[in-house]
Amino acid sequence: MQHHYGKNVHFFDKPYLLGILARLCQPSIFQPDINRYVEYLYGQLLGEVVQTFFPYEWIEVETRMHQDHPEILLKTQQIAKTAKAVCINLARAGTYPSHICYEKLHFFLKPENIRQDHIFAARAINSDNQVTKTELDGFKIGGGIDNSFVLIPDPMGATGNTILSTINHYKQNVPGKPVRFIAMHLIVTPEYLKRVSEVHPDLEIVAIRLDRGLSSAKALSAEPGRYWNEEKGLNTKDYIVPGGGGFGEVMNNSFV
Repeated sequence: MQHHYGKNVHFFDKPYLLGILARLCQPSIFQPDINRYVEYLYGQLLGEVVQTFFPYEWIEVETRMHQDHPEILLKTQQIAKTAKAVCINLARAGTYPSHICYEKLHFFLKPENIRQDHIFAARAINSDNQVTKTELDGFKIGGGIDNSFVLIPDPMGATGNTILSTINHYKQNVPGKPVRFIAMHLIVTPEYLKRVSEVHPDLEIVAIRLDRGLSSAKALSAEPGRYWNEEKGLNTKDYIVPGGGGFGEVMNNSFV
């Protein structure tokens, strides 16, 4: 998708993903279908992230035909198994997406090079039900992040509070310099992209869909980001429009 949000914003807006994401957002979809769609979408999104950002290496391996043709080896590329990755579980909407990414990273990397950290995050709202900040309450971080790809799978990039709080915590409290931070979303808003990009310009943002349903007619008729100040994807309660509802509640069937 052509856009004007900057080089660190990447949309994997492919029809086969967009269609499933649209189905996921419909009010007629309940568990267990919700988790099945989320698992598929994040599996595909992880593949795109690994393909785009992780290093490659050349390998030579024997195939099942080696006994008949021992002089011929398969020469091919793969993701470098020496790469390191950390998945951050942002409970609660990010719990299942993080587990999916953590599990599927084992297809590409050595098990000892993969880690999953855990953070409990909750929205703090004011009397008008507007999000004022994200409260991080409880951490289980298993070590440093030096030379690691730090993945933050969080379905909704709405206000940016959660991602900002998370990255701030890692930069200030966790030792090591990562290769890069990568936020992985199903849906993002223009407000999210503007805020997060300004505070952490080194963050790579990947998403399947951009929601800006409350934007001006001029902005909606132009390429995304051209009239950024006239783009809007959040309602007065800081929920995404058209969006898919509160994913923390929807995924866990717990509406509190």
